[in-house]
Formats: sequence, structure tokens, C-alpha cells
Amino acid sequence: MQSIDFYIADNSTRLSLPFVDEGIAAGFPSPAQDYMELSLDLNKELIKHPSATFYGRVKGTSMKDAGIDDGDILVIDRSLEYRDGMTAVCFIDGEFTVKKLQLKNRKVFLIPANNEFKPIEITEDNEFIVWGIVTFVIKKL
Repeated sequence: MQSIDFYIADNSTRLSLPFVDEGIAAGFPSPAQDYMELSLDLNKELIKHPSATFYGRVKGTSMKDAGIDDGDILVIDRSLEYRDGMTAVCFIDGEFTVKKLQLKNRKVFLIPANNEFKPIEITEDNEFIVWGIVTFVIKKL
């Protein structure tokens, strides 16, 4: 099972950084300096519900094929309702994990994004809650 270290999202600070709104070319260079007067505050972009938002650092590889790798930071919103297909942080039998939710025939499955892991069917024997919905993944390259 994948584990997650949690952190409170501190959005009390503001840090507006220069922002290139016209896109960044992955081919030939573009004159990006012309657009540097715009700014972007990541707190405003990533946190829509401050009192219900947390960060979590991923430990494990069960979601690697969905672009969620060991060491990535998840932005988790606890105020959002879950729906089929969403990526969620779930608490199951005393442990936290991140998986895709699959709702099928009145059953809940936690679906990994790595063939080395099997789906988990949630039964009434499990202690289970959907703790929050993953809204962003922050990666270190």
C-alpha cells in the first residue's frame, strides 16, 4: 500500500512570480521577455478551498502510470465530492493511499495505475473513507 506524508496548505503568504501567458515553446525559442509583466500566485492557482486543502508527499509507485511518482506532492481538497474516475486519497484499514476511484454496481474499487498492483475492492469489512480529492500533482524534475 502506498503511504502519504501530509502537510497543511499555508496560503497566508503571497508570492507573485513572473508568468509567461503565451506559452513556452518546446521547439524554437520565443521572445518570452515581452510577456514578463504578468504575474502568477501559486496559492491562488492551486488552492480553491484554503481551510480544506492539504499537501501530501507520495511514497510508492502504485500510481506511476498516471504520472504520480514517488516523492511527488499532491494538492488534496477535502471539500470536493468524489465521483467515478477521480483520483483520491483514501483511508483504508488504518493506512492512507492514493488511487483512482471506480464505482461499479454499487461497489467501490481503488484502482492503481501500475500493473504490479491489484485493484482493491472495498467491502463492509474495511474501515474506509475518501479523505480528499487530488486536484494537482507537483513534480520535481
